[in-house]
Amino acid sequence: MEKEELKILAQNLANPQGEKGIEIGEMMNATNIGMTLESIRTLLIEDDENILEIGHGNAGHLRNIINLAKNLKYTGIDISETMYNEARKLNEEFKNQAEFILYNGTEIPFEDETFDKIFTVNTVYFWEKPVEFLNEVYRVLKDDGTFVLTFGQRDFMEKLPFTEYDFTLYNNTEMEELISQTHFKRMKISEKEENIKSKTGNETIHRIYTVLTIKK
Repeated sequence: MEKEELKILAQNLANPQGEKGIEIGEMMNATNIGMTLESIRTLLIEDDENILEIGHGNAGHLRNIINLAKNLKYTGIDISETMYNEARKLNEEFKNQAEFILYNGTEIPFEDETFDKIFTVNTVYFWEKPVEFLNEVYRVLKDDGTFVLTFGQRDFMEKLPFTEYDFTLYNNTEMEELISQTHFKRMKISEKEENIKSKTGNETIHRIYTVLTIKK
């Protein structure tokens, strides 16, 4: 891909817009589904819980969450109006249990201790003030709640041609250091590997990623 194409791809991975954004949202759901399902498994979702996803994309995976337990409430927040509209359209059947909200990417628009479980996949690269944002997650998480943060490791991400454009990358040590600056007290690291189709073509790439289970 040409430099300008890579820039456009990077911009749409951060904040999908318009027709191109819808297309990239579909591709992201497909290439990230392994990471997303692993994150959902790690949450250990139970009946009657209130779930928050940060950066839901088109939420093509919502059924996988709703089917896990009884009487769940799911909320997805995203900075992309395109993804907000797509997620609502694709998940019309779950409108009694799920809601989608546009937000500004810095302040999570909920009261303190609202959610039992919170997760986010492949969004940390785009947080402008990560420590402040993690403290926002801390604020809206219940005291006995679980936050799962999943990201591609720096060594893997650096090999992708689009990550030089406005991505902030982390390895496990750097992420541990970041979390240590927040109010969170406990963290468990789990490394995973998978083979996926690349975002820039049809080749298969070997992805190494980390699932962090974070507690107050």
